[in-house]
This record gives sequence, C-alpha cells and structure tokens, in this order.
Amino acid sequence: MTAATNAQTIERFYSAFAKLDAATMEACYAPDAVFDDEAFSLRGRREVGGMWRMLAGATKAKGADVWRLTFRDVQADDTTGSAHWDAHYRFSATGRLVDNSVDARFTFTPEGLIATHRDTFPFWTWSRQALGTPGLLLGWTPMLRNKVRATAAGNLSKFLSSQPS
Repeated sequence: MTAATNAQTIERFYSAFAKLDAATMEACYAPDAVFDDEAFSLRGRREVGGMWRMLAGATKAKGADVWRLTFRDVQADDTTGSAHWDAHYRFSATGRLVDNSVDARFTFTPEGLIATHRDTFPFWTWSRQALGTPGLLLGWTPMLRNKVRATAAGNLSKFLSSQPS
C-alpha cells in the first residue's frame, strides 16, 4: 500500500472514533494487531476491537453529552504513521471530566490495516483528572499505574466474555 492509503486508514479510524463508531475502528486493524497505551496492552483484533467497543459503549451510556474528539498532524509513509488526538470525555468509573492529549504511532500491513498502534500520554495528567485526589497524589507511582492497568484488563475481560465469539 501507499503512504496515502495508510494516511486514509488513520483518517478513517479517527473520524469513526469521533462518532464512537467502534465497528469501523475495529475494521481498521489487522487480525493480529497489537495495541498499547498507559492502560491496555492488547493482542489481536478481538481484544483491540473489544476495547474500543467497551469504551465507546461506556461513553455513549454515561458521557455522550460531553464527548468530543479532534485529531490532527496525520502523517504516513509506506509502513508507518502517526497522529495527534485530543479527547474530552467523562471517565465512566468516576464521572470526572478528562481532557486527554495523545500522540499515536502506527505500523501498517501491506493491505493498509493497522498492525501496531501505540498511544502515549502523560499518565499523571490523565490520572489526576480521571481519578481526582488519588491520581493527584499517586499518579506518578508504578503502584497506581499497575492498578489502573489491572482494572482495565479485568473490565475488558469481563466485557469480552459477555460478547459473542
């Protein structure tokens, strides 16, 4: 595929994300895709797509009134890509409002699907918004980061077990 095809995949992904269209987001990933961020380390389209379905569903259920996503700086070549995105949302676990600023890096399959996706953002900034005082006081510690990761993994496992295979 070409750089233009890979850039189109990124544009399609974030346009769908802005609309909380998890099915379209999931379709952008290769079957053996890998996703990593501060909360999740996922392998395979089922896990990655499941995460987006879970998060989109939670946002629609508890925070569609404040949901906003913008993206910019989409760049791609024949094998890699990047973008920056900003999300304003209600964190479903606490009801607190979050403004998250994220840098994304991608690699692509020859067919133009996302093979790897890595999102990076300042965890302490996110945790103090999403979790309040515990995030403010402990957001810099590995203990809180590990707790968030364990909770996210448990929530996704429970969500996936309730979905048809």
